Amino acid sequence: MKESTALDRAKRIGTGLAFIIFPLVFVLAFAGHPDLLSPHFLGPEELILRARNSPFLHFGHALVTLNTALLVVVALHFMKLLDQGTGAGAGFVGGALAVMGALMLAADKGALCLTMSALETVPNAEFAAMMPGLMAMFSKEGWLVLLWGLLLLPIGFATQAVALLRSRRIPRWQGTLFLVGVLFVGTPDGVEIVNLTAAGLLAAAFVPYGIRLIGEEPDEAGA
Repeated sequence: MKESTALDRAKRIGTGLAFIIFPLVFVLAFAGHPDLLSPHFLGPEELILRARNSPFLHFGHALVTLNTALLVVVALHFMKLLDQGTGAGAGFVGGALAVMGALMLAADKGALCLTMSALETVPNAEFAAMMPGLMAMFSKEGWLVLLWGLLLLPIGFATQAVALLRSRRIPRWQGTLFLVGVLFVGTPDGVEIVNLTAAGLLAAAFVPYGIRLIGEEPDEAGA
């Protein structure tokens, strides 16, 4: 019994930390993008050149890659929270979509972002010669078209957010910030000031939620 209680507490603390860490990582990552106050949508070539000689940008992308694991934790937590009642179906479908979207987000950052950090070691002349291949990658040619699946992430979380609001499983203000945040956090590249604002909304909603999870007693968590 004691071992089970300790395990439940460890799971609850881990879940609470996931809610605290994941939005703060997004805030840090988006804050590291250049030209935040000069927003404009970027094409593939502009994205490639922006990533050149941008060590903090690469660091942020590495953090987001690792952060996808925490997104899965959050999706599964809300799936479990909605498991009872009318929101169960939406919680399951939204959670499944969010998990698949998180996997695609990890693939996107690995294919298009972590690779760019490796190319920092390549001299400029050789880098220029690689541009046709890089353009094909950033245009999502071939099987890279699957990376559009990352759109499932905001769709899945938005589905769960609506279900949470309708079932009143979390306070309305948190559910509203969650919904607005996930709808805008995936704004296309070049206008990261919008993504940063959305990440801030997610942090405002989830950091207090995570702190509450960590501080809950076992009977409260079960309720």
